[in-house]
Amino acid sequence: MSIFEYNGSALVAMLREERDMKPETFANLVSAILYEKRFGPYFCQPVIAGLGDEDKPFICTMDSIGAKELAKDFVVAGTASESLYGSCESMFKENMEPEELFETVSQALLASVDRDCLSGWGGHVYVVTPTEVKERILKGRMD
Repeated sequence: MSIFEYNGSALVAMLREERDMKPETFANLVSAILYEKRFGPYFCQPVIAGLGDEDKPFICTMDSIGAKELAKDFVVAGTASESLYGSCESMFKENMEPEELFETVSQALLASVDRDCLSGWGGHVYVVTPTEVKERILKGRMD
């Protein structure tokens, strides 16, 4: 039995049986799926975020073959990741309120995609709290 077959059953359990899955478990599932296709990879850099046990935040990103990068504060991915690191490091601070976090993420994202010719058009910002998930759409330069 391959890793994907084992983790595939976890995916089936989540989708068909409508069971909840911890973000850590989902990250392992995505990592296994990406690693299985390492010789003909999916060209993506997924970012996985959620609330785990006791509403503890979990964030990670992966490369196209499933190597996880875990962090306690922030992760970045995509073509503008180099400038995103600088923006996030300068603006991020611990224990921000949801509105303050949204404003920080928005400013970092817009500042970074303006510096990258392959990025643009804005982004989607999701703020996850124990009671709700808010999505807001940012519009960037449209050239």
